[in-house]
Amino acid sequence: MPISDWFKAREGRRYTVASAEKSADLPDGVWLKCPSCKHTIYQGVLEENVYVCPHCAHHFELYAHARVLSLADEGTFEETESTLSSLDPLRFSANKPYTESLASAKDKTGMAEAVVTGRALLGGHPVVLGAMDFRFVGASMGSAVGEKIARAFALAEAERRGLVLVIASGGARMQEGMLSLMQMAKTSAAAERLSRARVPYISILTNPTYGGVTASFPVLADIILAEPGALIGFTGPRVIEQTIRQSLPKGFQTAEFLEEHGMIDEVVPRTELASTVARVLDYLSGPEVPLAATGAACRVPASTGGDE
Repeated sequence: MPISDWFKAREGRRYTVASAEKSADLPDGVWLKCPSCKHTIYQGVLEENVYVCPHCAHHFELYAHARVLSLADEGTFEETESTLSSLDPLRFSANKPYTESLASAKDKTGMAEAVVTGRALLGGHPVVLGAMDFRFVGASMGSAVGEKIARAFALAEAERRGLVLVIASGGARMQEGMLSLMQMAKTSAAAERLSRARVPYISILTNPTYGGVTASFPVLADIILAEPGALIGFTGPRVIEQTIRQSLPKGFQTAEFLEEHGMIDEVVPRTELASTVARVLDYLSGPEVPLAATGAACRVPASTGGDE
């Protein structure tokens, strides 16, 4: 479904947030209970606060299209690759056929795949913007997700737009076997090409970000941001503890733990993400100068007025 149709379908309606608890005696979609502090919150207040609890700052789950709305300048997002979707070359079936899982995810989300990508303005800067949706098979990376991400990198390089990707994923999509693992290499290579072209790339890690996705394109960004409390890692802490037979440090794999240990650049509240990304793009965008070695062009920060 093109994002314009999604907006029309949602016109006059509220977003539904999967992580919100609802009380049986409350009207559906009007009041939500914070799963952290248990306060009951009017949904209009949550919408104004980008689904961050005003009492305890708990970050509710935010779907991909809502991510786009929260980051892009109003009315500027144009979706690309809206119909690209995975097939089932392995004819995989576990509890149910993979094709049924895909059909169910499409019906639930209104999306063709677990990531939405497109052109937008962010703080006035032309960007390629992408966001993953955990409702779609755990936002796992299969062949179509990897292809959409790789094409987003290619579009950013071709049009010299900064790339901003919002990540949430359970990892590689096991239903596609080796085809899903190939996407780690493909997206990592695309990130390297964008880096050589000197086009800014910013990743925003949200809860949860795990597995083969974590180990590929998100951590290759020029600037890595994360939302407060986001769980980020390759393998879950329980598996690690069972393997090494040791207790893990408090807060292990949280965004704050990773920032403290130099794995990410900054933990940024959702309410400040758009302005923070815009400032980063302000800094990374400057006058174009040629690269002597490659003949390509790059952007350098403008002078800050200090000593030459």
